[in-house]
Amino acid sequence: MKPQKPQKTKNFRKVPAKDRFSWLWVYILLLLFAIVLPYFISSRAVSGQQITWQQFQNDMLRRNAVEKLDVLNNERVNVYIKKSFSAEKAFEKVFKPLFGDSLNTGPHFYFNIGSVDSFERKMDEAERGTPIPQRIPVAYNYSSGSSGFWNIAAWLLPVILLYFFIRFALQRTGGLEGGGSSVFNFGKSPATLIEKENSNITFADVAGLDEAQIEVKEIVDFLKSPESFTKLGAKIPKGVILVGPPGTGKTLLAKAVAGEAQVPFFSISGSAFVEMFVGVGASRVRSLFQQAKEKAPCIIFIDEIDAIGRSRGKGAFLGGANDERESTLNQLLTEMDGFGTNTGVIVLAATNRADMLDPALVRTGRFDRHIYLELPNMNERASIFKVHMRCLILEEDIDTVFLAGQTPGFSGADIANICNEAALIAARRKGLKINKQDFMDAIDRVIAGVEKKSKIISPQEKKIIAYHEAGHAVLSWLLKQVDSLVKVSIIPRGKSLGAAWYLPEEKQLRGESAFMEHLSATLGGRAAEEIIFGEVSSGALDDLEKATKEAYMMVVYYGFNKKLGNVSYFDSTGRTEGALQKPFSEDTGKLIDEEIRKLINECYMTAKTVLGENKVALTSVAELLLKKEVIYKEDLENILGKRNANTAIGQQASAVAG
Repeated sequence: MKPQKPQKTKNFRKVPAKDRFSWLWVYILLLLFAIVLPYFISSRAVSGQQITWQQFQNDMLRRNAVEKLDVLNNERVNVYIKKSFSAEKAFEKVFKPLFGDSLNTGPHFYFNIGSVDSFERKMDEAERGTPIPQRIPVAYNYSSGSSGFWNIAAWLLPVILLYFFIRFALQRTGGLEGGGSSVFNFGKSPATLIEKENSNITFADVAGLDEAQIEVKEIVDFLKSPESFTKLGAKIPKGVILVGPPGTGKTLLAKAVAGEAQVPFFSISGSAFVEMFVGVGASRVRSLFQQAKEKAPCIIFIDEIDAIGRSRGKGAFLGGANDERESTLNQLLTEMDGFGTNTGVIVLAATNRADMLDPALVRTGRFDRHIYLELPNMNERASIFKVHMRCLILEEDIDTVFLAGQTPGFSGADIANICNEAALIAARRKGLKINKQDFMDAIDRVIAGVEKKSKIISPQEKKIIAYHEAGHAVLSWLLKQVDSLVKVSIIPRGKSLGAAWYLPEEKQLRGESAFMEHLSATLGGRAAEEIIFGEVSSGALDDLEKATKEAYMMVVYYGFNKKLGNVSYFDSTGRTEGALQKPFSEDTGKLIDEEIRKLINECYMTAKTVLGENKVALTSVAELLLKKEVIYKEDLENILGKRNANTAIGQQASAVAG
């Protein structure tokens, strides 16, 4: 085991916020000054009031008020007025001092000229036109440019201030101290490091992943005592990839491995490697593995690795063969080949799209071991409920096994959300403890959304909704292979106007007849509308969507169609998922469309036949719904009798929108 280097720490005196001096305002004021200064210089250079030649001749020259003239750059004439005229109303404003008490010495007025020759000719004509007793020649001289100092200052000062402003910005982002967020440190790894003393998550905090824990315990044992493996010549896997649906606890399991082994834990998302700058991703990969080698033994965890590990053959025509993502993947492959198997650095990765990963990434020698996480079963869900209920104040009659039976198909994240929603519901009703009903309401809210009793629904629409949901309820009750029904409601929830809750069995296989009966129950609401009202409404949109998708899977994936035969166009690798061309021919596509349409029509006719034979029961269920708005399994038993279907082992509340 490589000894860890001592960490150098620096002690800084914490300055209270009120005693800190912020240079930001100084830089902002200086920058504003630099922006305003050129305009100020320009305004000083053209100081005075602009006039025309006629105003100059009639109001100033003929009154002998002009002291001198200054022809500037052969383009403009600056006019200086005699101080003896400063008290006159016409000149009082221009003699007003800019600063202090002294009079403004000028220039007081200015006018533009077309050329020097034209100006001199007009001056001669004006002097000749003045009577001899009043004729006093006006002296004028020629000058060019302005102060060289101000010209240089106007250009240099903004540049200097801009330099200090950029320096200040770099200091704020750590660019001058080596921080990883500045423009000079994009190539450094942004991975979050959790030291071993801060790794407080263990296997006791992970429930429902018993098989996965057994597989990763070997990694924990190797990190704790590698000698017991290396002395026999064994090699621990370089990489372990966790594959499973979202919310099944992949990240939590990786943190638990680090906590059990008491080693540093580097955590980073796959998308954090890729930036808009070329080469940043590869540089960050190198930086990450360099830090990991210095901290060995340790764990590198890359979440959502499919962001950089997607197969290089997919989408090459869109992003090019040498894009930033592929160079990052190539660097990751190189790094995983660049260290030995027993260096103490283990790479854990998580994804829910393992079929999209590049074959070179998941081959033996890189990610040697694949651990598949599935949705928890009933016993595992009960254990997950117990973990998330530790910090809750509960009543004594909360049965985790019952709650687990109501939530099959739920992931660990879904169960955590249910526990949190139950606590919020209890707090909203000012309860001192969380009871069973709070959990049931939380499950309903997670599945179907919050109740919207304030939504305005006309009596006729409410009647249509009631018969629609009654059609689902009666068919699911009479068809033996359809999941058992628990509750029916015509209170709007989320986007649906009504919903039915079912308790499906946790089965791994389902036959063709079960698919057919499920399709008939899905179309039961639309069939009930046609039987009772003679026409159908738009409320069956969600039912039609689900029925079409299920019929497509029966025909295209499961091989349930006799004309197509034992053929499946399902691609488990996901390579044809985003393809522009279908995996079957155009003629086969037409045949698939015909068979799907025929299958749905057959199931729809079955639904109409069953409901037509039980029209009295359908009407009774609908009238009870209109009266109570929510009916339960016991109400259906009173109308339809006991259901002879097998009792559901694992049960899930799944809402079907009306």
